[in-house]
Amino acid sequence: MTEPVMAQQVSPLEAAALGLIIEADLVALTQEFVRQPGENPPGEEAARVKALVAACRVRDLMVHTTSAADGRDNVNATTTGGSGPRLLLLGHTDVVPVGDGWMVEPFGGVVRDGRIFGRGTSDMLGGLAASVVAMDAVQRAARSTGTALSGRIELAATVDEEEGGLGIRRFMAEDPPSYLGCITAEPTDLQTIVAARGDCYLDITVHGRAAHAGRPSDGRNAIYGAARVIESLRSWNDELAKKPHPLVGPATWSVGIVTGGQGTAIVPAACRVQADRRLLPGEDPDVVLAAVVERIDKLGLADDDLRAEVRMPMSMPGFETPAAGGFAEAVDLALADSGGPGLPPGGWTAACDGGFVSRDFGVPTVVLGPGSVNDQAHRPDESVSIAELVTAAQTYVRVAARLLTRRGSPS
Repeated sequence: MTEPVMAQQVSPLEAAALGLIIEADLVALTQEFVRQPGENPPGEEAARVKALVAACRVRDLMVHTTSAADGRDNVNATTTGGSGPRLLLLGHTDVVPVGDGWMVEPFGGVVRDGRIFGRGTSDMLGGLAASVVAMDAVQRAARSTGTALSGRIELAATVDEEEGGLGIRRFMAEDPPSYLGCITAEPTDLQTIVAARGDCYLDITVHGRAAHAGRPSDGRNAIYGAARVIESLRSWNDELAKKPHPLVGPATWSVGIVTGGQGTAIVPAACRVQADRRLLPGEDPDVVLAAVVERIDKLGLADDDLRAEVRMPMSMPGFETPAAGGFAEAVDLALADSGGPGLPPGGWTAACDGGFVSRDFGVPTVVLGPGSVNDQAHRPDESVSIAELVTAAQTYVRVAARLLTRRGSPS
């Protein structure tokens, strides 16, 4: 019979930090972030970045910003601590556009029935607020209990996560310190996510030749060629569905935008297809791009005097971290001790910046945060549970207190 996992004994630092997690602070900070503009596209994170910087500074965290693009700054905040490996909390400051169908003010931060409503509350301003509050609590508790942290807690909040990934690429270009692990505070329904899909965008333009629609044989209809490309991608998606990953499911294709033609009476000279390709953990985007080119070549477009141009404007890697032992297990135990929902470590069909940290820095990475990527993110009337905010902040506190004091000593 398997012995149950016992909760870890609570240290003075952990107990003191948990006592500093105040629900009202979490609500107020989440509301402050929601009430700032920051839709992407077009990429308007500046006001929210300013609010995040101010929130960190008022809590005596060390803060600096780096420019990822004109007017678009990443934020790095750290606690005090030793020179040992750090705990990285990862997030982003942009949110998707509001869209239609809202019954509440999208940037109002209204509180109702134990939830905060507004664009980005789940994805992922609630996770950012929980990260800041947790860092503040651990830093103040370390000072009050005379505990020396072996390393710092670092928050990296990037811009442009929802579109091209300018922020994470700027962050990855820096000379990194040593990290013991990374928690990406995206919405997971408070489940410890140990595997996530990646993502890439494919931009496929079919070129033909314009002509008068009264004699279409004089032209080469690019939309007809694009239709063959679209049907091939749909069929490819069905093929991929037969080979699912055990945690994240299959790789997928989804055509999101099709544009082409100048007028009804003109044979279209060009048609553009923009598609989303979800990547399995470890799948190489360059290999996917080569496979797309090869598959389109086999469609015989050239036989009809059509030509396809293929680009990959964005790619984001997936990742997989061992669930048993090490960092992921420590996070999951901290979640259980904080009253999490008891879900087993699992996979995530979405993609996040954590894939870069896992692949390029070789850092054990999990995704864990308040809110739901499936039920709330990118939807009208998006909201996050206040109780989940508290549980997330408590979990981040426990992870930091346990992993950053193992080799530490009293001041």
